[in-house]
Amino acid sequence: QVQLVESGGGLVQPGGSLRLSCTASGNSFSISTMGWYRQGPGNQRELVADITSVGSTNYADSVRGRFSISRDDAKNTVYLQMNSLKPEDTAVYYCNIGAVPSGSLYLMNYWGRGTQVTVSL
Repeated sequence: QVQLVESGGGLVQPGGSLRLSCTASGNSFSISTMGWYRQGPGNQRELVADITSVGSTNYADSVRGRFSISRDDAKNTVYLQMNSLKPEDTAVYYCNIGAVPSGSLYLMNYWGRGTQVTVSL
């Protein structure tokens, strides 16, 4: 089993920055793609950004140029640097990883519990 713990959310003014972190822990596993999703009030959960095991990145159009995703495989951690934040970025941000647990042949999908990001004056 893999557990994900997110941190770094909070309240920030428009134009400000936040950095989210998500660390995976548990029994031996091999991580594939790591990513961040968000769900705003009344909205469906949407992909914000993801990064593959070889470092290829993908961003939602709404955040491209403002957000940056990175990973540290030695720490089993994925980061989301969020700059120039807007009120419409307000949401619960969820960490997501694909990982193959030790002894398994299957890629499993894991989610964190989410961290609230609020952008407001």
